[in-house]
Amino acid sequence: MIRGSCHCGAVRFDYPGRPEWLTRCNCSYCRRAGALWAYAETRQIALTFEAGATIRYIWGDRTLAFHSCRTCGCTTHWENLDPSPAARMAVNCALAEPAEIAGLRIRHFDGAETWSWLD
Repeated sequence: MIRGSCHCGAVRFDYPGRPEWLTRCNCSYCRRAGALWAYAETRQIALTFEAGATIRYIWGDRTLAFHSCRTCGCTTHWENLDPSPAARMAVNCALAEPAEIAGLRIRHFDGAETWSWLD
């Protein structure tokens, strides 16, 4: 399991197991957030935060909502706006302690232009 939280601790996540890889995306949002994304079905990830603790940011093709802590500003996760039961989400593993993600492969994704893996 990978556990992470925003800087102030108001938003926490538990990711089940260890992902095969983490994704570093170069789109205009992700590169600014410095995110390392781990993906899973929404029902598999445990998020803990009070109502109103996050700010949602929806842009572009309006399929994802990025969440950031209202207090400290860290981007914690994104949710798929598709309501299907198999919808996926991602948590920002850059918010986990370094030992929690040590040794995980980091794949680079070109979200800025080609929508393809760069490795």
